Amino acid sequence: MSRIGKYPVPVPSGVSVSIDQGVLKAKGKLGELSMPLVPVIEAVVEDGHVTVAPKGESAEARMMWGTTRALVASVIRGVSTGYEKSMEITGTGYRAAVQGGNLVLNLGYSHDVVYPVPKGITITTPKPTTVTVAGVDKRQVGQVAAEIRAFRPPEPYKGKGVRYTTETIRRKEGKKK
Repeated sequence: MSRIGKYPVPVPSGVSVSIDQGVLKAKGKLGELSMPLVPVIEAVVEDGHVTVAPKGESAEARMMWGTTRALVASVIRGVSTGYEKSMEITGTGYRAAVQGGNLVLNLGYSHDVVYPVPKGITITTPKPTTVTVAGVDKRQVGQVAAEIRAFRPPEPYKGKGVRYTTETIRRKEGKKK
């Protein structure tokens, strides 16, 4: 059984954390995030740390203890350093560009795929075949990256498509003569 909930979450300098009526609010140089706390969990801010503890010995309280601690750590890291996912586009003629508030992807379809950039997310294209998604909310950054990848997931024969930079594609051999 994991005991990740026992460890306090350090609050870096430049970040202020407050808990008011069951809602944790963190404010840092990159923005502001809030997170509702589960009623069976108690969180306390003291001495530059956020400590999370279950209110009772119920099964739900034990389950949510580590989960809440991990979510609090995500919120604090988000407002201090932020989150970023980078993706590569592989394929002949495949490319991406940011035009206004939209990400325009040319992925081999008969039309360009236009993806409107959501509020709170920054999308950049350092190269035409590289897309970087950044933001303060870990969940939102991951969701936007997954939606972009879903337009053309990488295929196993030639590896064409949109993939995460850290992802490895299992390649298949293909048809033999």
